[in-house]
Amino acid sequence: MRQSVSKQKRAFAKTLRAKATDAEIKLWRLLRSRRLASMKFRRQVPIGPWIVGFASFEQRLIVEADGSQHAESEGDNRRDYDLSERGFRVFRFWNNDILMQPQSVMEMIVDLVARSPSPVCTPGGAQPPSPTRGEGSK
Repeated sequence: MRQSVSKQKRAFAKTLRAKATDAEIKLWRLLRSRRLASMKFRRQVPIGPWIVGFASFEQRLIVEADGSQHAESEGDNRRDYDLSERGFRVFRFWNNDILMQPQSVMEMIVDLVARSPSPVCTPGGAQPPSPTRGEGSK
């Protein structure tokens, strides 16, 4: 049974779509209309208490575009763990990598999907943004 989403949360998701970052706009251009390995993605989607960047319900996959504010974020770890408990895999990429190496990011998503057929729940949450270079790296 599908859980209903409040009007307030839908409105907030719509606002996020309208105020997308450059990296989110770029990523959406690459993911929309089944452009990546025929996977259907939606953007700024409410899932449980969260609004996720990009979601493929068919693949149970979430892709996030992260800026430096997400480096070592405990809140992101809790969120990702909850999403994995809901059956989703969460992949994070630095904004800089999306903007400067979009083809590499797309190849990584396809590779990660192929290597990770089902969600794995770990207390630490999802993998950190990959590759390790770029915005937010040390």
